[in-house]
Amino acid sequence: MRASLESGAGPVYVEHMSTVISEHFGELELNHGTAHCFSTRHTVHGVPVEIELNYAAHERPDQASVHKADYRLHYLPELVDQIKDLITDELGQEDSQVQEFRHFHCKGLDEEKRWATFGTTEEVDDQSFVRALRLGHVGIFPDQPERYFVLDFTLGEHFSDEVLVATADADGVVDDEITWA
Repeated sequence: MRASLESGAGPVYVEHMSTVISEHFGELELNHGTAHCFSTRHTVHGVPVEIELNYAAHERPDQASVHKADYRLHYLPELVDQIKDLITDELGQEDSQVQEFRHFHCKGLDEEKRWATFGTTEEVDDQSFVRALRLGHVGIFPDQPERYFVLDFTLGEHFSDEVLVATADADGVVDDEITWA
């Protein structure tokens, strides 16, 4: 049985037996006892980003948790801005993961690569570094309220496969620790 999204009041979330309709992820088939990873692409600050909604095998996605994920995704641009502000702050802290990430990725770059990635031929300053970071992936984990969002920032696939990882809780409060993976 298919659910209808017809409503003048906004998106409708309908659960039929083993299906939930999501504003961002579409129709989600629910199979209790198996892990679920639903993927979509979403535009954040004009850039397409892969987003995954993840449930462990012991969980069953339901209308309420899918609705909350859809609702929180409306605030993703603000969350990204908060994280970039935190990254800027961490660049000023000695021996922070963010500072180590920048040092590792910026040392020994020739002018052409610095220009292509950071928009400067000079040493990469904080502003140029933060501006070059792109949100590459978002994982949403409804069963982990303190690590509900896991956001990966990259300098680009062409540059490195390593990322800065930030997390936020189910209320959108950003964890003050950024890690490098």
